[in-house]
Amino acid sequence: MATIHVSIDISASPAVVWAHIRDIAGHTRWMSDAEAIRFTSTSHGGVGTTFECDTRIGPLRMTDRMEVTEWREGELMAIRHVGIVTGEGRFELRPLTGDRTRFAWTEELNFPRRRGGRVVASIAAPILARVWRGNLRRLRELVEHA
Repeated sequence: MATIHVSIDISASPAVVWAHIRDIAGHTRWMSDAEAIRFTSTSHGGVGTTFECDTRIGPLRMTDRMEVTEWREGELMAIRHVGIVTGEGRFELRPLTGDRTRFAWTEELNFPRRRGGRVVASIAAPILARVWRGNLRRLRELVEHA
């Protein structure tokens, strides 16, 4: 298992940041590794929402199937990965002074054993952290210049 944690401070209120987070289809605007999102449930937000995300990092591509498992409006979205890579992910918003927000993104991912499991996790974790830090910078730009 690989645990990856990245965070960023954004000069906007949690409500403003949440508007971008709750728009799951809009994640492709700030996640460079998310090429397309297709909902597989009738709901597009909240617990029970399911979707597929075509993911690409360099030459590697896969379809990541996810389900929203926790949703606290304005604070938290948690998902379960149920595709080739399994695990849990969390987006958490915390208010800071001066109408700012800390966005924390944590993933605990399991890579298939038959494809190198732990070795792949040790290689993938720093790459994913770098990609996701870039994603958070793009989100900050999107939110602060909206």
